[in-house]
Amino acid sequence: MQRYTSSSCTRQELEELLAYIAAHPEDAALQHFMETAYRELPADAALPEVDLEHVYRNIISPSPAKRIFPIRYAAAAAIIAGAIALAFLWRRPGPSTQTNLPLAQQTINNITPGANKAVLTLADGTTITLDSSGRQVIGGNTHITQQNGQLVYGANGTDNRLQYHTLSTPRGGQFKLTLPDGTKVWLNSASSIRYPTAFTGKDRIVELQGQGYFEVAQQANQPFKVMVNSMEVQVLGTSFDVMAYGDEATVNTTLVAGSVQVKEGNALRLLQPGQQAVLDHGNHALTVQAADVQKIIAWKNGLFVFNNMTLAAILREVARWYDVDIVYTVTPSAELYGGGISRNLQLSGVLNLLEASGFNHFKVEGRKIIVLP
Repeated sequence: MQRYTSSSCTRQELEELLAYIAAHPEDAALQHFMETAYRELPADAALPEVDLEHVYRNIISPSPAKRIFPIRYAAAAAIIAGAIALAFLWRRPGPSTQTNLPLAQQTINNITPGANKAVLTLADGTTITLDSSGRQVIGGNTHITQQNGQLVYGANGTDNRLQYHTLSTPRGGQFKLTLPDGTKVWLNSASSIRYPTAFTGKDRIVELQGQGYFEVAQQANQPFKVMVNSMEVQVLGTSFDVMAYGDEATVNTTLVAGSVQVKEGNALRLLQPGQQAVLDHGNHALTVQAADVQKIIAWKNGLFVFNNMTLAAILREVARWYDVDIVYTVTPSAELYGGGISRNLQLSGVLNLLEASGFNHFKVEGRKIIVLP
């Protein structure tokens, strides 16, 4: 495990490690080590890349009669690497009423995970569809290149007119954007960002809906500001995440590195790395709390990571990424979940994991997830 987390293990050693995890589900010392190793990873950790799907097939029994991940931290090392085919979940201890997984006994039209896709809306209203495979240069006075699932703006163009573009991702989509000043933005699903084609004023101002992760190019004489409705996030040079979905109860601004200032009305909060500003939609109260940075930016690295989250909160994330609707036939369990799931799994794999670790069952009809007792 130490060699693994220091990026020095071989594929054979990784297979041995995962096999040991699968064979010793009650090894408390191992579980503690995995949790500690994950918590201590830096946000930009680079870990070994291996074909974990092959490992997964050799370790986990595919029998429908068994839970896919019957242990508290099933193959937890996989979440450290952001594995494609492995995941782990846990919930707070309590009596379990779980039976065999009904999903394993159904024929499901598997729903694939989201991908790089977005729509660029130009100043004149023209729309351009973007995806992972497209390669194009969008002309005019602003040089824009689409390549490898990202959109890159050249340095400030020759047109002095103030023009705005909007990049929007649908449910089931994400995209990366490099702004004219070199600032990098990762846009999560069901999100949009509006920005000028050149930053010519005293401030660099963009408008965000949904969720975005920013790595801001440092320009001390031209502050960078993110506007989210009436809230303003001001930075000089930093990395941070803003989550501002309309179906969530709060707007969360989480600082990874540097410093940001969050303003709502007369309230002003200065964040330090590892802190989160929380704006409550109901009373507009702006508070600061410690943040689980790894969890919050996990989406950018291809993961769902949960930390004492309810099933309803988890399903909202799932709905946005898989472009599905959630229908409740019962009140969902109030159990709190932790752990993580790869965002590259098909929907049925995610639901199987949630069933194996909780109390509710699920049924898939078209693009609807029906929550059952």
